[in-house]
Amino acid sequence: MTNAGPQSPDAYHALNEASLNRKHWLTVFTAGMGFFTDAYDLFIIGTVTVILTPIFNLSTNQISLLNSISLLASVVGAITFGKLMDRLGRKRMYGVEVTILVVGALLSALSWNFTSLMIFRVLVGLGVGGDYATSAVITAEYANRRSRGRLIGTVFAMQGFGLLAGPLIASIFLATGVSNGVAWRLMLALGAVPAASVIYLRRKIRETPRFTLAVKGDGETTAETLRWTLGDDASTRPVVVTPRASARARLTSKPFLKRLIGTAGAWFLLDIAYYGNSVSSPLILKTLQPNGTLLNHTLISLAIFTVCALPGYWVAVALLDKLGRRRIQIQGFLMMTAAYFVIALVPGVTEKVWVFLTLFGFSYFFVEFGPNMTTFVYPSEVFPTAIRGAGDGISAAAGKFGAFLGALFVPHLLNSMGVRGVMAVMASVSIVGAILTRLALPEPMGQTLEEASAEIFEAPLLVEPSSSHVVTPPRPSDELTH
Repeated sequence: MTNAGPQSPDAYHALNEASLNRKHWLTVFTAGMGFFTDAYDLFIIGTVTVILTPIFNLSTNQISLLNSISLLASVVGAITFGKLMDRLGRKRMYGVEVTILVVGALLSALSWNFTSLMIFRVLVGLGVGGDYATSAVITAEYANRRSRGRLIGTVFAMQGFGLLAGPLIASIFLATGVSNGVAWRLMLALGAVPAASVIYLRRKIRETPRFTLAVKGDGETTAETLRWTLGDDASTRPVVVTPRASARARLTSKPFLKRLIGTAGAWFLLDIAYYGNSVSSPLILKTLQPNGTLLNHTLISLAIFTVCALPGYWVAVALLDKLGRRRIQIQGFLMMTAAYFVIALVPGVTEKVWVFLTLFGFSYFFVEFGPNMTTFVYPSEVFPTAIRGAGDGISAAAGKFGAFLGALFVPHLLNSMGVRGVMAVMASVSIVGAILTRLALPEPMGQTLEEASAEIFEAPLLVEPSSSHVVTPPRPSDELTH
């Protein structure tokens, strides 16, 4: 077999060099609405468990399980959907995961005790995990070279609006006197609405041209999808050369194992800190302000997300294709480390709520303008097409396992170590994340997806996008074999 090296100047030229168009943004919207729902469903549970504690007589262990069980289930969802994407295709799995999420959210609202709610939250987690795996990969495989970071990042930035929606809706219910027995059910049920709105659109998204060509070898379908994606531009682009060797790629081989350690490890470490702090933020604020009301604490969380977290998402989106993923991820981890260490080590910080909230908000800005964004973008770029779903799914699963551990143990750590002890743990986790990023991850900014993922090219098919004509060229006499 021939090996034309890890890149080809004509490979997917039409996709890589295309201008942004309506189909790109349709893909982003369809994926992004899922992430709005993911964030809402994962984080609203922190407020719900506070309301349910007297209603269901929840113990600390039960609160920890309800706060974290969806995250554990999302580990299974991410791995399962990631592998199925590589085996069955992206399109066949897209929409299935949000359907599971919708069913889980609606059933959660109908729960009658701790056990039933925990079971239904498992369904929510399976859907969320599947969404993490599918949405990033599909967006990356449709994206162009210059704006790939911005497109994938925009999908993830919709999480920020989900983070705001949770405490905002909770605050409205609490402030308007809706009874707690009704409010928690409405909070959970509303998590089904945004995801349900895009099920149809997801089922109509076409299979990505990279999968149909690189894995299936289907030139005719690929050409049709290129015309669907690029419109009139498709007929003016050069021929497309498909990589045919990527099906032999293995996550256990170089350089992909090192990359997997980097993407999965950094996501794992980030989510310990991020979800540990975020899901348990009502408990953290209650520790600092034991006499404060749930409404007061919810409004404080809303203010932190609005002022600090939301801008961080969009600063990251704007700069991903200018500063690069690696730099943003490292600096984000380092700024988180600094903020957490100051809270942990400087006497009196946790006794002055406004000082604590300033530092806590600072950490949130650099979580979003940092590894929370980049750990989502990275895995969709640095693995070849045939293993991209699995690589992304495993990375997301590692992140959600870290999130599970953070959400599970932070309530216990607060009881045993206090806020300062929790922040010392988070600072230690963050500095390790910065070191791992530096050692294990490349910079994909400005590269084509094939270059960034070290895609290997073999004897190609040539596809003329304007005619769907597929030709297998003769092998050159001086071809290299391996």
